[in-house]
Amino acid sequence: MKFKINDAVAVLDDDLSGTITSIQGSEITVATSTGFDLVFDSNELVKIKENLMGVHSLFSNTSLDSVLTDKESKKRQNPSKVSSKDRNQPTMEVDLHINQLVKNARGMQNHEMLNLQLETAKRRLEFAMQKRIQKIVFIHGVGEGVLKIELEYLFKRYEGIKFYDANYQKYGQGATEVYIFQSKIG
Repeated sequence: MKFKINDAVAVLDDDLSGTITSIQGSEITVATSTGFDLVFDSNELVKIKENLMGVHSLFSNTSLDSVLTDKESKKRQNPSKVSSKDRNQPTMEVDLHINQLVKNARGMQNHEMLNLQLETAKRRLEFAMQKRIQKIVFIHGVGEGVLKIELEYLFKRYEGIKFYDANYQKYGQGATEVYIFQSKIG
């Protein structure tokens, strides 16, 4: 990625953002929003587009602790056990690999891909609940585990569901199965 002085950037894997003040080869000095000048390698930074859904303000004014506290506060209730008979019913599968969701991911930033994957998971989960489908498997892959963690936060917000690692023999470590408890009618 080509950077230039005064570009707004965010640091990958850290809650830091700022403006580029100097570039020396691959070493880039960033004046952070906290008032420090820090040096990063160019592959540790991503350019922030101010008009891209307010991404800059979304990340620079929110501490990681407050986001985690907010996500943890939306706990779900633990429903009753799932019988082995119910676990063996056919399932709906949703592959969240980015190449399954878009024709070409070139030019998409990591957070854009993650948002698309989470929105797809949310839509498919709500579809399954509406159509009374009891089991759905989200194939997320192994990777660094970011998508899996975000999916768990998403699932915790819903009542009446239980989630766990999907069948290891069929999916390996890269899938999460969601069981949707159906309310009895009549």
